[in-house]
Amino acid sequence: MSNRIHPTAIVGAGVILGRDNTIGPFTVIVGPCEIGDGNWLGPFASIGTPAEYRGGAHPVGWEGEVEGAGVLIGDGNTIRDFVTINQGTEETTTIGDDCYLLARSHVGHDCVLHDGVTLADGVQLGGHTQVWAWTNIGMGTVVHERTNVGPGAMIVMGSALRRDVRPFTITVGNPARAIGVNHVGLSRRGCTEDEVAALETYLKGKAELPANLPSGLADTLAAWAKAAGEQG
Repeated sequence: MSNRIHPTAIVGAGVILGRDNTIGPFTVIVGPCEIGDGNWLGPFASIGTPAEYRGGAHPVGWEGEVEGAGVLIGDGNTIRDFVTINQGTEETTTIGDDCYLLARSHVGHDCVLHDGVTLADGVQLGGHTQVWAWTNIGMGTVVHERTNVGPGAMIVMGSALRRDVRPFTITVGNPARAIGVNHVGLSRRGCTEDEVAALETYLKGKAELPANLPSGLADTLAAWAKAAGEQG
């Protein structure tokens, strides 16, 4: 299917669109930016505007001034009203597939969101933050720049993340702290009760990654451990 773009939306130079995207009223997308297939962008979303640096360049992207490391958005994402996604500076700001960004959430420059991430209303991600697959960040949470949020983490609403979050933990508070393991998230990834029990010690940082986990989960946890400099 072709793209459905509201006549009040602005799609600037350097923007590449896939197929079957919906772009709502008064949304602004400026390049460099590449958007895949089947995404839904709500009213007043802002994609590809400059990084929020006081002394940084602020090109007028809707008039053809294309500058920055870009934004890359995958397939099947829902990006709701007033969401802002800033242009990368050193690396491309990246949104994977099947993410859901609720109203007024903010993705800072150089952030990476892996597949299946949910940002609730008003979540604020500082620059260079990496959010791994299947993470759910609760309403009004603030994430410090250069934070890594492990796969499958559940962040309770109103939290303030000042340091990295381990995979499949439940985290709450200001400053945020882990209070348990996300059993529901692990079951959704195909883990049995015995596998969840085996994973708990690993997720608390006290053991190596168990063998014989569901393949997609095992691969993601191994990739996270390698990026975090841990033994898998």
